[in-house]
Amino acid sequence: MGKLIIAHDLGTTGNKATLFNEEGEKIASEFFGYDTYFPDALSVEQDAEDYWQAVVYSTRQLLEKGKVKKEDVEVISFSGQMMGALPVDEKGQPLYHILIWADRRGIEEVEWIKERIGEDRIYQLTGHRLSANYSLAKILWFRNHLPEVYNKAYKFLLAKDFVVFRLTGQWATDFSDASGTNLFDLARETWSGEILEKVGIEEDKLPPLYPSTTVVGELTKEAGEECGLLPGTPVVIGGGDGPCAACGAGIVEKGEAYLYLGSSSWIAFASSQPFYDPEKRTFTFHHLEKGLFMPTGTMQSAGGSYQWCRDAVCEREKVLAQELGVSAYQLMDLEASKVSPGCGGLLFLPYLLGERAPWWNPHARGVFIGLTPSHNKSHLIRSVLEGVSLNLRIILDAFREQGLCPDTLRLIGGGAKGDFWSHILAQVLGVEILRPRYLEEATSLGAAIAGGVGAGIFKGLEVAKELVKIEDHFSPRAEMVEVYNRLYPIFKKAYLSLLPVFDDLSSF
Repeated sequence: MGKLIIAHDLGTTGNKATLFNEEGEKIASEFFGYDTYFPDALSVEQDAEDYWQAVVYSTRQLLEKGKVKKEDVEVISFSGQMMGALPVDEKGQPLYHILIWADRRGIEEVEWIKERIGEDRIYQLTGHRLSANYSLAKILWFRNHLPEVYNKAYKFLLAKDFVVFRLTGQWATDFSDASGTNLFDLARETWSGEILEKVGIEEDKLPPLYPSTTVVGELTKEAGEECGLLPGTPVVIGGGDGPCAACGAGIVEKGEAYLYLGSSSWIAFASSQPFYDPEKRTFTFHHLEKGLFMPTGTMQSAGGSYQWCRDAVCEREKVLAQELGVSAYQLMDLEASKVSPGCGGLLFLPYLLGERAPWWNPHARGVFIGLTPSHNKSHLIRSVLEGVSLNLRIILDAFREQGLCPDTLRLIGGGAKGDFWSHILAQVLGVEILRPRYLEEATSLGAAIAGGVGAGIFKGLEVAKELVKIEDHFSPRAEMVEVYNRLYPIFKKAYLSLLPVFDDLSSF
Protein backbone atom coordinates (compact mmCIF):
# COMPACT_ATOMS: atom_id res chain seq x y z
CA MET A 1 0.00 0.00 0.00
CA GLY A 2 3.01 2.31 0.23
CA LYS A 3 3.78 4.94 2.82
CA LEU A 4 0.74 6.32 4.63
CA ILE A 5 0.26 9.58 6.49
CA ILE A 6 -2.34 10.36 9.15
CA ALA A 7 -3.34 14.02 9.31
CA HIS A 8 -5.47 15.30 12.18
CA ASP A 9 -7.30 18.59 11.66
CA LEU A 10 -8.44 19.81 15.08
CA GLY A 11 -11.14 22.28 14.08
CA THR A 12 -13.74 24.25 15.98
CA THR A 13 -16.52 21.65 15.75
CA GLY A 14 -14.42 18.50 15.91
CA ASN A 15 -11.40 16.57 14.71
CA LYS A 16 -11.20 15.36 11.13
CA ALA A 17 -8.69 12.55 10.72
CA THR A 18 -7.62 11.67 7.18
CA LEU A 19 -5.40 8.93 5.84
CA PHE A 20 -3.36 9.85 2.74
CA ASN A 21 -0.97 7.85 0.61
CA GLU A 22 2.29 9.17 -0.83
CA GLU A 23 0.47 10.33 -4.00
CA GLY A 24 -1.67 12.67 -1.90
CA GLU A 25 -4.78 10.55 -2.41
CA LYS A 26 -7.32 10.22 0.39
CA ILE A 27 -7.67 6.61 1.56
CA ALA A 28 -10.16 7.21 4.37
CA SER A 29 -11.41 9.91 6.72
CA GLU A 30 -13.22 10.05 10.05
CA PHE A 31 -14.80 12.90 12.02
CA PHE A 32 -15.30 13.10 15.79
CA GLY A 33 -17.18 16.12 17.13
CA TYR A 34 -16.83 17.83 20.48
CA ASP A 35 -18.72 20.44 22.46
CA THR A 36 -18.16 24.17 22.73
CA TYR A 37 -19.14 26.07 25.88
CA PHE A 38 -20.37 29.67 26.10
CA PRO A 39 -20.21 30.84 29.73
CA ASP A 40 -21.23 34.37 28.71
CA ALA A 41 -21.52 36.59 25.63
CA LEU A 42 -17.75 37.02 25.25
CA SER A 43 -16.51 33.62 26.41
CA VAL A 44 -16.02 30.57 24.18
CA GLU A 45 -14.31 27.47 25.64
CA GLN A 46 -13.63 23.82 24.91
CA ASP A 47 -12.40 20.90 26.99
CA ALA A 48 -8.95 19.91 25.71
CA GLU A 49 -9.49 16.36 26.94
CA ASP A 50 -12.14 16.13 24.21
CA TYR A 51 -9.38 16.78 21.66
CA TRP A 52 -7.48 13.78 22.95
CA GLN A 53 -10.52 11.52 22.89
CA ALA A 54 -11.31 12.72 19.37
CA VAL A 55 -7.80 11.86 18.17
CA VAL A 56 -7.82 8.43 19.83
CA TYR A 57 -11.25 7.48 18.48
CA SER A 58 -10.77 8.87 14.97
CA THR A 59 -7.34 7.22 14.62
CA ARG A 60 -8.73 3.79 15.44
CA GLN A 61 -11.70 4.30 13.14
CA LEU A 62 -9.42 5.50 10.37
CA LEU A 63 -7.31 2.36 10.47
CA GLU A 64 -10.43 0.22 10.43
CA LYS A 65 -12.06 2.14 7.57
CA GLY A 66 -8.87 2.22 5.51
CA LYS A 67 -8.20 -1.47 6.22
CA VAL A 68 -4.57 -0.72 6.96
CA LYS A 69 -2.15 -2.06 9.53
CA LYS A 70 -0.55 0.18 12.10
CA GLU A 71 2.83 -0.72 10.59
CA ASP A 72 1.77 1.02 7.36
CA VAL A 73 1.55 4.45 9.05
CA GLU A 74 4.81 6.32 8.47
CA VAL A 75 4.01 9.60 10.25
CA ILE A 76 1.32 11.56 12.08
CA SER A 77 0.87 15.28 11.46
CA PHE A 78 -1.46 18.06 12.57
CA SER A 79 -3.47 21.08 11.61
CA GLY A 80 -5.24 23.00 14.32
CA GLN A 81 -7.56 25.87 15.08
CA MET A 82 -5.42 28.88 15.95
CA MET A 83 -5.32 31.71 18.53
CA GLY A 84 -6.28 29.68 21.60
CA ALA A 85 -4.82 29.55 25.11
CA LEU A 86 -4.70 26.36 27.19
CA PRO A 87 -2.94 26.40 30.57
CA VAL A 88 -1.36 23.05 31.49
CA ASP A 89 0.83 21.84 34.35
CA GLU A 90 4.25 20.17 34.05
CA LYS A 91 2.62 16.85 33.20
CA GLY A 92 0.56 18.41 30.43
CA GLN A 93 -2.70 18.20 32.40
CA PRO A 94 -5.17 21.01 31.60
CA LEU A 95 -5.73 23.44 34.43
CA TYR A 96 -8.77 25.02 32.78
CA HIS A 97 -10.76 24.83 29.56
CA ILE A 98 -8.97 26.15 26.47
CA LEU A 99 -10.12 29.63 25.45
CA ILE A 100 -10.53 29.19 21.70
CA TRP A 101 -10.13 31.68 18.85
CA ALA A 102 -13.69 33.04 19.15
CA ASP A 103 -13.26 33.96 22.84
CA ARG A 104 -13.15 37.76 23.34
CA ARG A 105 -13.19 38.08 27.12
CA GLY A 106 -9.79 39.83 27.09
CA ILE A 107 -11.14 43.20 25.89
CA GLU A 108 -9.90 45.06 28.97
CA GLU A 109 -6.52 43.36 28.64
CA VAL A 110 -6.25 44.68 25.05
CA GLU A 111 -6.70 48.24 26.31
CA TRP A 112 -4.03 47.64 28.95
CA ILE A 113 -1.61 46.36 26.29
CA LYS A 114 -2.24 49.46 24.15
CA GLU A 115 -0.92 51.62 26.98
CA ARG A 116 2.38 49.71 26.92
CA ILE A 117 2.82 48.92 23.24
CA GLY A 118 1.34 51.01 20.45
CA GLU A 119 -0.99 49.30 18.00
CA ASP A 120 1.30 50.20 15.12
CA ARG A 121 4.24 48.55 16.88
CA ILE A 122 2.25 45.37 17.55
CA TYR A 123 1.30 45.25 13.87
CA GLN A 124 4.90 45.71 12.75
CA LEU A 125 6.20 43.01 15.10
CA THR A 126 3.49 40.38 14.74
CA GLY A 127 1.86 41.22 11.41
CA HIS A 128 -1.50 41.42 13.20
CA ARG A 129 -3.69 44.01 14.81
CA LEU A 130 -4.03 43.79 18.58
CA SER A 131 -7.21 41.85 19.37
CA ALA A 132 -8.93 39.98 22.19
CA ASN A 133 -9.26 37.02 19.82
CA TYR A 134 -5.51 36.32 19.96
CA SER A 135 -3.71 34.28 22.61
CA LEU A 136 -1.90 37.19 24.27
CA ALA A 137 -5.07 38.82 25.62
CA LYS A 138 -6.34 35.43 26.79
CA ILE A 139 -3.14 34.63 28.71
CA LEU A 140 -3.32 38.03 30.40
CA TRP A 141 -6.98 37.37 31.25
CA PHE A 142 -5.88 34.24 33.13
CA ARG A 143 -3.27 36.27 35.00
CA ASN A 144 -5.78 38.96 35.97
CA HIS A 145 -8.86 36.85 36.70
CA LEU A 146 -7.53 33.39 37.61
CA PRO A 147 -4.06 34.06 39.06
CA GLU A 148 -3.93 30.63 40.68
CA VAL A 149 -4.28 29.03 37.23
CA TYR A 150 -1.75 31.38 35.66
CA ASN A 151 0.81 30.74 38.39
CA LYS A 152 0.40 26.96 38.19
CA ALA A 153 0.58 26.97 34.39
CA TYR A 154 3.83 25.45 33.16
CA LYS A 155 2.91 26.18 29.55
CA PHE A 156 0.16 27.84 27.56
CA LEU A 157 -0.57 25.68 24.53
CA LEU A 158 -2.48 25.87 21.28
CA ALA A 159 -5.00 23.14 20.43
CA LYS A 160 -2.84 20.80 18.35
CA ASP A 161 0.19 21.28 20.62
CA PHE A 162 -1.69 19.76 23.55
CA VAL A 163 -2.36 16.59 21.55
CA VAL A 164 1.23 16.47 20.30
CA PHE A 165 2.43 16.55 23.91
CA ARG A 166 0.05 13.72 24.82
CA LEU A 167 1.40 11.68 21.92
CA THR A 168 5.11 12.35 22.44
CA GLY A 169 5.75 13.96 25.82
CA GLN A 170 7.44 16.86 23.98
CA TRP A 171 6.59 20.56 24.28
CA ALA A 172 6.39 22.17 20.86
CA THR A 173 4.55 24.57 18.60
CA ASP A 174 5.29 25.77 15.10
CA PHE A 175 5.89 29.15 13.47
CA SER A 176 2.54 29.25 11.68
CA ASP A 177 0.39 28.55 14.74
CA ALA A 178 2.53 30.85 16.88
CA SER A 179 1.98 33.67 14.38
CA GLY A 180 -1.66 33.80 15.50
CA THR A 181 -0.88 34.61 19.13
CA ASN A 182 0.05 38.35 19.04
CA LEU A 183 3.33 37.17 20.63
CA PHE A 184 5.37 36.05 17.61
CA ASP A 185 8.01 38.23 15.93
CA LEU A 186 7.39 37.50 12.25
CA ALA A 187 10.62 38.88 10.85
CA ARG A 188 12.83 37.13 13.40
CA GLU A 189 10.72 33.95 13.56
CA THR A 190 10.94 33.89 17.37
CA TRP A 191 8.75 34.75 20.33
CA SER A 192 8.86 38.53 20.65
CA GLY A 193 11.10 39.42 23.58
CA GLU A 194 9.94 43.03 23.32
CA ILE A 195 6.26 42.17 23.72
CA LEU A 196 6.86 39.58 26.44
CA GLU A 197 8.94 42.05 28.45
CA LYS A 198 6.42 44.87 28.18
CA VAL A 199 3.46 42.72 29.23
CA GLY A 200 5.39 40.72 31.84
CA ILE A 201 4.93 37.19 30.51
CA GLU A 202 7.79 34.72 30.98
CA GLU A 203 8.91 33.11 27.72
CA ASP A 204 9.24 29.80 29.60
CA LYS A 205 5.45 29.68 29.73
CA LEU A 206 5.40 29.29 25.94
CA PRO A 207 6.43 26.12 24.06
CA PRO A 208 9.60 25.94 21.92
CA LEU A 209 9.20 26.96 18.27
CA TYR A 210 9.83 24.78 15.21
CA PRO A 211 9.14 24.86 11.47
CA SER A 212 5.92 23.00 10.66
CA THR A 213 7.71 20.09 8.97
CA THR A 214 9.74 19.19 12.07
CA VAL A 215 9.53 15.75 13.68
CA VAL A 216 9.21 16.87 17.30
CA GLY A 217 8.95 13.43 18.84
CA GLU A 218 7.83 9.83 18.55
CA LEU A 219 4.69 8.10 19.71
CA THR A 220 5.10 6.87 23.28
CA LYS A 221 4.19 3.33 24.25
CA GLU A 222 1.13 4.50 26.18
CA ALA A 223 -0.12 6.76 23.38
CA GLY A 224 0.48 4.05 20.80
CA GLU A 225 -1.61 1.58 22.76
CA GLU A 226 -4.47 4.06 23.11
CA CYS A 227 -4.48 5.08 19.45
CA GLY A 228 -3.77 1.65 18.00
CA LEU A 229 -0.50 2.77 16.41
CA LEU A 230 3.11 1.63 16.67
CA PRO A 231 5.16 3.24 19.45
CA GLY A 232 8.03 5.14 17.87
CA THR A 233 5.94 6.42 14.94
CA PRO A 234 7.25 9.93 14.10
CA VAL A 235 5.02 12.89 14.98
CA VAL A 236 5.36 16.11 12.96
CA ILE A 237 4.14 19.31 14.61
CA GLY A 238 2.22 20.52 11.53
CA GLY A 239 0.65 23.98 11.42
CA GLY A 240 -2.27 26.30 11.95
CA ASP A 241 -5.37 25.56 9.91
CA GLY A 242 -5.02 28.56 7.59
CA PRO A 243 -1.42 27.88 6.51
CA CYS A 244 -2.18 24.15 6.20
CA ALA A 245 -5.11 25.04 3.94
CA ALA A 246 -2.74 27.14 1.81
CA CYS A 247 -0.43 24.18 1.35
CA GLY A 248 -3.37 21.88 0.67
CA ALA A 249 -4.51 24.28 -2.04
CA GLY A 250 -1.05 24.14 -3.62
CA ILE A 251 -0.11 27.69 -2.56
CA VAL A 252 3.57 27.34 -1.59
CA GLU A 253 5.36 29.74 -3.97
CA LYS A 254 5.69 33.53 -3.81
CA GLY A 255 2.77 35.41 -5.39
CA GLU A 256 0.29 32.54 -5.50
CA ALA A 257 -3.07 33.00 -3.79
CA TYR A 258 -6.10 31.06 -2.62
CA LEU A 259 -9.61 31.77 -1.39
CA TYR A 260 -11.11 29.74 1.43
CA LEU A 261 -14.90 29.83 1.35
CA GLY A 262 -16.43 28.41 4.48
CA SER A 263 -18.62 29.86 7.23
CA SER A 264 -16.05 32.62 7.29
CA SER A 265 -13.80 33.31 4.32
CA TRP A 266 -10.34 34.58 3.58
CA ILE A 267 -7.97 35.39 0.75
CA ALA A 268 -4.33 34.57 1.36
CA PHE A 269 -1.01 34.59 -0.49
CA ALA A 270 2.35 32.90 -0.24
CA SER A 271 5.06 35.53 0.25
CA SER A 272 8.79 35.62 0.90
CA GLN A 273 8.29 38.42 3.43
CA PRO A 274 5.64 39.75 5.81
CA PHE A 275 3.10 42.09 4.20
CA TYR A 276 2.21 45.29 6.04
CA ASP A 277 -0.85 47.17 4.81
CA PRO A 278 -0.63 50.92 5.62
CA GLU A 279 -4.30 50.85 6.68
CA LYS A 280 -3.92 47.56 8.59
CA ARG A 281 -6.79 46.03 6.60
CA THR A 282 -4.91 42.75 6.25
CA PHE A 283 -2.54 40.71 8.40
CA THR A 284 0.22 38.14 7.95
CA PHE A 285 0.58 34.61 9.26
CA HIS A 286 3.73 32.54 8.98
CA HIS A 287 3.52 29.76 6.38
CA LEU A 288 4.64 26.15 6.91
CA GLU A 289 8.39 26.65 6.47
CA LYS A 290 11.05 29.16 7.45
CA GLY A 291 11.16 32.28 5.31
CA LEU A 292 7.66 31.81 3.89
CA PHE A 293 4.71 33.94 4.98
CA MET A 294 0.96 34.15 4.37
CA PRO A 295 -0.57 37.64 3.99
CA THR A 296 -4.29 37.26 4.67
CA GLY A 297 -7.56 39.16 4.71
CA THR A 298 -10.57 37.48 6.29
CA MET A 299 -14.28 38.28 6.52
CA GLN A 300 -16.57 37.08 9.26
CA SER A 301 -19.71 35.82 7.54
CA ALA A 302 -19.30 34.39 4.04
CA GLY A 303 -20.85 30.93 3.87
CA GLY A 304 -22.43 31.96 7.15
CA SER A 305 -24.45 34.58 5.27
CA TYR A 306 -25.67 31.98 2.78
CA GLN A 307 -26.54 29.66 5.66
CA TRP A 308 -28.55 32.47 7.27
CA CYS A 309 -30.33 33.01 3.94
CA ARG A 310 -31.17 29.32 3.80
CA ASP A 311 -32.59 29.26 7.32
CA ALA A 312 -34.37 32.64 7.27
CA VAL A 313 -35.63 32.85 3.69
CA CYS A 314 -35.56 29.41 2.09
CA GLU A 315 -37.66 27.09 4.24
CA ARG A 316 -39.36 25.66 1.16
CA GLU A 317 -36.00 24.80 -0.40
CA LYS A 318 -34.93 23.07 2.81
CA VAL A 319 -38.04 20.87 2.86
CA LEU A 320 -37.83 20.08 -0.85
CA ALA A 321 -34.12 19.30 -0.62
CA GLN A 322 -34.80 16.77 2.12
CA GLU A 323 -37.44 15.10 -0.01
CA LEU A 324 -35.14 14.96 -3.04
CA GLY A 325 -32.02 13.96 -1.12
CA VAL A 326 -30.00 16.97 -2.29
CA SER A 327 -28.49 20.04 -0.64
CA ALA A 328 -30.77 23.04 -0.08
CA TYR A 329 -27.95 25.16 -1.43
CA GLN A 330 -28.28 23.46 -4.83
CA LEU A 331 -31.91 24.52 -5.02
CA MET A 332 -31.03 28.03 -3.83
CA ASP A 333 -28.40 28.27 -6.57
CA LEU A 334 -31.04 27.32 -9.14
CA GLU A 335 -33.31 30.08 -7.85
CA ALA A 336 -30.50 32.63 -7.89
CA SER A 337 -29.56 31.71 -11.46
CA LYS A 338 -32.95 33.02 -12.65
CA VAL A 339 -31.81 36.57 -11.84
CA SER A 340 -29.44 38.77 -13.87
CA PRO A 341 -26.12 39.94 -12.37
CA GLY A 342 -26.63 42.95 -10.11
CA CYS A 343 -30.07 41.75 -8.97
CA GLY A 344 -31.81 44.79 -10.40
CA GLY A 345 -29.97 47.13 -8.05
CA LEU A 346 -30.41 45.06 -4.88
CA LEU A 347 -27.38 44.94 -2.58
CA PHE A 348 -26.63 42.79 0.44
CA LEU A 349 -24.03 43.88 3.00
CA PRO A 350 -22.79 40.60 4.58
CA TYR A 351 -21.96 41.94 8.04
CA LEU A 352 -24.10 39.63 10.16
CA LEU A 353 -21.29 39.20 12.71
CA GLY A 354 -19.68 42.60 12.34
CA GLU A 355 -16.61 42.55 10.13
CA ARG A 356 -12.90 41.97 10.24
CA ALA A 357 -11.14 42.77 6.96
CA PRO A 358 -11.51 45.20 5.38
CA TRP A 359 -13.50 47.37 7.79
CA TRP A 360 -12.60 46.00 11.26
CA ASN A 361 -15.94 47.11 12.62
CA PRO A 362 -17.66 44.94 15.27
CA HIS A 363 -20.78 47.16 15.04
CA ALA A 364 -21.45 46.56 11.33
CA ARG A 365 -24.76 44.82 10.53
CA GLY A 366 -26.19 42.81 7.67
CA VAL A 367 -28.30 44.91 5.29
CA PHE A 368 -30.47 44.54 2.19
CA ILE A 369 -30.56 47.86 0.37
CA GLY A 370 -32.35 48.79 -2.83
CA LEU A 371 -35.48 46.66 -2.38
CA THR A 372 -38.42 47.35 -4.70
CA PRO A 373 -41.72 45.52 -5.37
CA SER A 374 -40.10 43.83 -8.37
CA HIS A 375 -37.64 41.93 -6.18
CA ASN A 376 -38.46 38.40 -5.05
CA LYS A 377 -36.77 35.53 -3.21
CA SER A 378 -34.51 34.73 -6.17
CA HIS A 379 -33.12 38.28 -6.02
CA LEU A 380 -32.54 38.00 -2.27
CA ILE A 381 -30.63 34.74 -2.66
CA ARG A 382 -28.40 36.00 -5.46
CA SER A 383 -27.74 39.31 -3.70
CA VAL A 384 -26.33 37.39 -0.71
CA LEU A 385 -23.86 35.56 -2.97
CA GLU A 386 -22.94 38.81 -4.71
CA GLY A 387 -22.59 40.75 -1.44
CA VAL A 388 -20.12 38.25 0.01
CA SER A 389 -18.20 38.24 -3.26
CA LEU A 390 -18.06 42.06 -3.43
CA ASN A 391 -16.69 42.21 0.11
CA LEU A 392 -14.01 39.68 -0.84
CA ARG A 393 -13.10 41.97 -3.73
CA ILE A 394 -12.35 44.78 -1.27
CA ILE A 395 -9.94 42.43 0.50
CA LEU A 396 -8.32 41.38 -2.77
CA ASP A 397 -7.98 45.02 -3.83
CA ALA A 398 -6.17 45.82 -0.58
CA PHE A 399 -3.47 43.42 -1.76
CA ARG A 400 -3.59 44.64 -5.35
CA GLU A 401 -2.94 48.20 -4.21
CA GLN A 402 0.33 47.00 -2.68
CA GLY A 403 1.46 45.00 -5.72
CA LEU A 404 0.05 41.53 -4.99
CA CYS A 405 -1.98 40.90 -8.15
CA PRO A 406 -2.79 37.22 -8.74
CA ASP A 407 -3.92 36.00 -12.15
CA THR A 408 -5.73 33.06 -10.55
CA LEU A 409 -7.21 32.09 -7.19
CA ARG A 410 -7.41 28.52 -5.91
CA LEU A 411 -10.84 28.02 -4.32
CA ILE A 412 -11.31 25.61 -1.40
CA GLY A 413 -13.71 25.09 1.51
CA GLY A 414 -17.29 23.85 1.78
CA GLY A 415 -18.66 26.88 -0.07
CA ALA A 416 -16.54 26.00 -3.08
CA LYS A 417 -18.73 23.00 -3.93
CA GLY A 418 -21.27 25.05 -5.86
CA ASP A 419 -20.46 25.89 -9.49
CA PHE A 420 -22.78 28.88 -9.44
CA TRP A 421 -21.03 30.75 -6.63
CA SER A 422 -17.63 29.84 -8.07
CA HIS A 423 -18.74 31.44 -11.34
CA ILE A 424 -19.93 34.62 -9.57
CA LEU A 425 -16.62 34.91 -7.75
CA ALA A 426 -14.71 34.80 -11.04
CA GLN A 427 -16.82 37.68 -12.40
CA VAL A 428 -16.74 39.86 -9.26
CA LEU A 429 -13.03 39.35 -8.52
CA GLY A 430 -12.00 39.49 -12.16
CA VAL A 431 -9.65 36.50 -11.93
CA GLU A 432 -9.77 32.90 -13.03
CA ILE A 433 -10.98 30.61 -10.25
CA LEU A 434 -9.28 27.20 -10.04
CA ARG A 435 -10.99 24.51 -8.00
CA PRO A 436 -8.89 21.55 -6.78
CA ARG A 437 -10.11 18.00 -6.21
CA TYR A 438 -10.07 18.28 -2.43
CA LEU A 439 -12.11 21.21 -1.13
CA GLU A 440 -12.97 20.40 2.48
CA GLU A 441 -9.94 18.11 2.88
CA ALA A 442 -7.44 20.72 1.67
CA THR A 443 -6.45 21.62 5.24
CA SER A 444 -5.83 17.98 6.08
CA LEU A 445 -3.83 17.52 2.87
CA GLY A 446 -1.63 20.46 3.82
CA ALA A 447 -0.95 18.92 7.23
CA ALA A 448 -0.22 15.59 5.51
CA ILE A 449 2.28 17.24 3.17
CA ALA A 450 4.04 18.84 6.15
CA GLY A 451 4.14 15.41 7.79
CA GLY A 452 5.44 13.77 4.63
CA VAL A 453 8.24 16.32 4.33
CA GLY A 454 9.20 15.78 7.97
CA ALA A 455 9.25 12.00 7.54
CA GLY A 456 11.28 12.15 4.33
CA ILE A 457 8.43 10.93 2.10
CA PHE A 458 8.49 14.24 0.20
CA LYS A 459 11.52 16.43 -0.58
CA GLY A 460 9.79 19.69 0.32
CA LEU A 461 6.55 21.66 0.38
CA GLU A 462 6.89 22.23 -3.36
CA VAL A 463 5.49 18.72 -3.80
CA ALA A 464 2.09 20.36 -3.21
CA LYS A 465 2.30 21.65 -6.79
CA GLU A 466 2.21 18.04 -7.99
CA LEU A 467 -0.19 16.56 -5.45
CA VAL A 468 -2.92 19.21 -5.70
CA LYS A 469 -4.98 18.41 -8.78
CA ILE A 470 -7.09 21.17 -10.40
CA GLU A 471 -10.41 19.83 -11.63
CA ASP A 472 -12.47 22.94 -12.53
CA HIS A 473 -11.83 26.37 -14.05
CA PHE A 474 -14.15 29.40 -13.89
CA SER A 475 -13.15 32.35 -16.09
CA PRO A 476 -14.34 35.99 -16.01
CA ARG A 477 -16.64 37.15 -18.80
CA ALA A 478 -16.24 40.74 -19.92
CA GLU A 479 -19.96 41.65 -19.92
CA MET A 480 -20.49 40.32 -16.38
CA VAL A 481 -17.28 41.84 -15.05
CA GLU A 482 -18.54 45.22 -16.29
CA VAL A 483 -21.78 44.89 -14.32
CA TYR A 484 -19.91 44.19 -11.10
CA ASN A 485 -17.39 46.94 -11.80
CA ARG A 486 -20.33 49.36 -11.78
CA LEU A 487 -21.81 47.83 -8.64
CA TYR A 488 -18.57 47.66 -6.66
CA PRO A 489 -18.17 51.37 -5.73
CA ILE A 490 -21.87 51.54 -4.84
CA PHE A 491 -21.38 48.59 -2.48
CA LYS A 492 -18.55 50.36 -0.67
CA LYS A 493 -20.47 53.64 -0.57
CA ALA A 494 -23.47 51.88 0.97
CA TYR A 495 -21.36 50.59 3.87
CA LEU A 496 -19.67 53.95 4.50
CA SER A 497 -23.01 55.77 4.38
CA LEU A 498 -24.47 53.47 7.04
CA LEU A 499 -21.64 53.83 9.56
CA PRO A 500 -23.59 56.24 11.84
CA VAL A 501 -26.59 53.88 11.73
CA PHE A 502 -24.45 50.89 12.73
CA ASP A 503 -23.05 52.86 15.65
CA ASP A 504 -26.54 53.84 16.80
CA LEU A 505 -27.81 50.27 16.53
CA SER A 506 -24.93 48.94 18.62
CA SER A 507 -26.71 50.06 21.79
CA PHE A 508 -29.58 47.66 21.12
